[in-house]
Amino acid sequence: MLDRDSNGVSLTGNLLQTSTNTLGMAKVLPGDIIGSTTTHLAGPGTHVYDSKICASIIGSVSTVSASASSKSGKPTLSIPRVPSRSLSQPLKLTTLPALNSIVLCRITRVQQRQASASILLVDASPTTLVPESLTHLTSTTASSEDIYFSAVLRREDVRLTEKDKIVMNESFRVGDIVRATVISLGDEKNYYISTGGNEFGVVIARSEEGNAMVPASWKEMKDAVTGRVELRKVAKPV
Repeated sequence: MLDRDSNGVSLTGNLLQTSTNTLGMAKVLPGDIIGSTTTHLAGPGTHVYDSKICASIIGSVSTVSASASSKSGKPTLSIPRVPSRSLSQPLKLTTLPALNSIVLCRITRVQQRQASASILLVDASPTTLVPESLTHLTSTTASSEDIYFSAVLRREDVRLTEKDKIVMNESFRVGDIVRATVISLGDEKNYYISTGGNEFGVVIARSEEGNAMVPASWKEMKDAVTGRVELRKVAKPV
C-alpha cells in the first residue's frame, strides 16, 4: 500500500505521483522530481531533466487531466505562480536558523574567498513552505538586508573534496538561490553555511542573458533558451 499525505498524494521515494483527475497540492522546491515524461507532460513551472519532470519554481503541484483533443493522452504537471506580494508587507521570519538547519539563501556578493548570502527560508523542506513567502524566494529585486538573516559561505565550505581548486565565481553568481546547511551560528552579524554535499548548491539561477537555467551536471547549468552552459556548484535534484 502506498503512503499518502493529507492531500491524497502518493509518495514513492522522491517522486510525487498525483491522480490524473485531481489537483495535487504537494509543496515542492526547485529541482524536486514530480513526475516522469512516460506518464505526464511538463507544464508551466517545470522542466524535463533525464526523462524526469522537475520543479523549476517553488509552489504546489497541479495536475490537469488530458483533454479529449490531446494526442498524447497524458495529464499535465505544472506549478502555478503565486501572485506577487507587496514589498511594503515584509516577510516575517519566525524560525531562527539553528545548527544543521537546512536553508534556502540568495547570493548577494561573491568574493575570492567567500560569498555573502541572505537566508530566505529556514528548514527548507517541501512540507514547511509558507505560500506567502514563495514569491520572495524567487524575487531578485527584494531588498533582503532588512528582512532576512545574513550568512557567509567560505570557499572551504563549498564542497567536500578538492577544496584547494574551488573558484568562488565559478560556483556561484549574485542572485543565485542556494540550498545549504548551517554549520555555525557565527557572530552577531552572520551565520556560517556550507554547500558540502550532493544535495546542496544552486537550485535556481539565471544566465548572463537573464534566462532560467536547468541543471546539466554537478558543476554546470544550462540556459533553457540558448543552451549556453555556465559553471555552478549545482544541487542534485531530490
